[in-house]
Amino acid sequence: MLSELTQEAMRLSLPLLLLLGTWAAPRGLGEKAWLSATAPQLDEEEKYSAHMPAHLRCDACRAVSYQMWQHLAKAEAKLHHPDSRGTQGLSESIYTDILDRSCSQNWQDYGIQEVNQVKHLTGPGLSKGTEPSISVMITGGPWPVRLSETCFHYLGEFGEDQIYKAHQQGRGALEALLCGGSQGACLDKETATRKEL
Repeated sequence: MLSELTQEAMRLSLPLLLLLGTWAAPRGLGEKAWLSATAPQLDEEEKYSAHMPAHLRCDACRAVSYQMWQHLAKAEAKLHHPDSRGTQGLSESIYTDILDRSCSQNWQDYGIQEVNQVKHLTGPGLSKGTEPSISVMITGGPWPVRLSETCFHYLGEFGEDQIYKAHQQGRGALEALLCGGSQGACLDKETATRKEL
């Protein structure tokens, strides 16, 4: 009974404690392990720019790629029946509409998080390996609009046909098309340094 009350109290107080940035997790009888987290400190560009800040463009591209892939994969899954043989692709009008809807979604599951003094976008499709035991993510604000605009930018740059063809080759191929290449948002720093030399 006591543990149920403790769990209920923790469940009710966790949002308030996370807002305060400190939380005590019970270890055993009388012992507590203190955890703390602070909200990311956003600079002027991160707060007010109409565009995605340069240091977050790779994360944004990967989020857009994931959402496009997921929306297209769900639509294709609806076409395939368990007893059907072979794969049937989406018609051009359907994948064009799906890609438009993937960009028009609300993007509320994404936000910015700071881990080890490095800011990253976080959300579906953006896992970075080991996550801290407690962290603060800022959602809403300019992030949904920026992600939607980034998504529509890639639709305009590559076109629905090329994006769908890459999707048919797999999630990695779609991400490589949108985010890779010599001008891609996820161009690694080593390659960029070599080009500058």
